[in-house]
Amino acid sequence: MRILITGTSSGLGFGLAKYYLQKNHTVFGISRRANTELEQSKHYHFLSQDLSNFDESKKNITAFLKDTNSLDLVILNAGMLSEIKDMKDTKLNEIKKVMDVNVWSNKIIIDLLFSVLENVKQIVAISSGASVSGARGWNAYSLSKATLNMLMSLYANEQAQTHFCALAPGLINTGMQEYISDFPNELDYPTIKRLKVARSSGQMPSIEEAAAINAKAIERLQEYESGSFLDVRKI
Repeated sequence: MRILITGTSSGLGFGLAKYYLQKNHTVFGISRRANTELEQSKHYHFLSQDLSNFDESKKNITAFLKDTNSLDLVILNAGMLSEIKDMKDTKLNEIKKVMDVNVWSNKIIIDLLFSVLENVKQIVAISSGASVSGARGWNAYSLSKATLNMLMSLYANEQAQTHFCALAPGLINTGMQEYISDFPNELDYPTIKRLKVARSSGQMPSIEEAAAINAKAIERLQEYESGSFLDVRKI
């Protein structure tokens, strides 16, 4: 397969890229930082790009894919976490920054792919349970992931030849958990306490484990209606 993955420098994006490369698929990776382990594979093609720079992204991704006419799978994984705090304390410019990375950069990529490629078989946007939980403290992150879910649904109604899905990947022991583990105020934010317990008790899969779980789930997503929001733990 020919697979495009954003956010491959670390976390789930790195894990998924590594998983597919080990199975001899061709992976096109996009992230701000390179990953030396992935670059050792002859099947890995890398573009260093800040996806929040929309104009530059359009130009550079077009050049990056100039010898490609189709993709079997696109995984829109790149994203950022907002500061954990109440909605009333979250400024609009903070929300805009998160929305640019977690939502609008993906719209830019999707529109570009349909303009320069002949065929895109499947697009999976990595969402979150926070997109539907309304848990206190997740503010801009929750808003962005809820919007991302709807973005997939809207495109599914326009591009019938491509299967779309927003996928919550479940718990993963990534760098984001370092921030959460050091967060002091668990009493006001119960979700933080649950995540700390899951991590300390070994209930949180490693990046490699989560990548395998999600990759196998992605194989089954086309059994569901295009545009759906699904949780990997319920597939």
